[in-house]
Amino acid sequence: MKKLVLLLLSWLCISPLAQCQQADGGKRYQVFGVMFYNLENLFDTINNNGTYDLEFSPQGGRQWNNAKYWSKQHNMAYAISQMATKNTPMGPALIGVSEIENRTVLDDLVKQPEIRDWHLQVIHHDGPDRRGVDVGLLYNPRFFKVLNVTNQRLDSRFIDYPTFRTRDQLCVTGMLAGEKVSVLVNHWPSRLGGEEQSSWLREAAGKMMRHTVDSLLADDPNQGIIFMGDLNDDPQNKSCAVAMGAKRDMKDVQEIGDIYNPFWKILDKGIGTLAYRGQWNLFDQIVFNQYFLRHYDSKDKPGLTFLRAEVLNREFLKTKEGERQGYPLRTYSAGIFLNGYSDHFPTEIFLVKEVQ
Repeated sequence: MKKLVLLLLSWLCISPLAQCQQADGGKRYQVFGVMFYNLENLFDTINNNGTYDLEFSPQGGRQWNNAKYWSKQHNMAYAISQMATKNTPMGPALIGVSEIENRTVLDDLVKQPEIRDWHLQVIHHDGPDRRGVDVGLLYNPRFFKVLNVTNQRLDSRFIDYPTFRTRDQLCVTGMLAGEKVSVLVNHWPSRLGGEEQSSWLREAAGKMMRHTVDSLLADDPNQGIIFMGDLNDDPQNKSCAVAMGAKRDMKDVQEIGDIYNPFWKILDKGIGTLAYRGQWNLFDQIVFNQYFLRHYDSKDKPGLTFLRAEVLNREFLKTKEGERQGYPLRTYSAGIFLNGYSDHFPTEIFLVKEVQ
């Protein structure tokens, strides 16, 4: 019965706001997408910090000029526009992004003609990362109303490394479909120096995420929490499975503070968001607390309920030939401008709720 209900919710969409009617009982449902996308160095053309940023300027090695910048903007907007579905014709309600330089590039992005009619709003915070990259959140005000915005820094509470600087964690609390939901967006430390040698940095980031979740639930246990980002680790790695505590199996998610990772089993099937030397990784994850599983096994969905998760590995996002065939079609490769999209595929989860 559970599979039948989910199938009905997935396909019987009848209105512009993605309300769906279930065949047995006449109930209507609305579906909401929550997406994450690493935009792969969405930089403007202005050299602001004189070092790394020089690369993304007309004088730098990439000769990053206005033509390339606006082509990149068009490509990213087109990619996002193609993630609209029959159930979500106005695209995802929430889109977490990483590898963006500043608010300006996001303001330019949401004004692109491919997604302009969605009227997406921007939340951004300048973090301390040495490369100048940040995370951000785009949201559709038709579906999500912001209540509060804070930022968490990977500081001495979690890591004994005073000179280390990385992206801040963005925390946005708001109302989605009339329910309180806190959305965390982060970009964890890279694997520079080796996966094992750098694991402790991502484990610290996982502990910060866990601390933030516990703090949010201590303040209000009746809320949903969604965490997403480029974690530079796979679901089974220690930073995700232990430090963050995200679980592979839904049956192990029993308490409100328990975290479920639907992308673990997706990676088990060999599906990832980026590849290196023939090996797929799934760094771009979206996890959430037990709040969204309360009605998963029920025929009725009176509250926001997890429906499904997906790696959005659309054909147009893939490299078509060569040794990297099937890999994400990135903007640059070996110094050559490919005019692609990103070196990561986006990911998305879908939530469903009965509407009156």
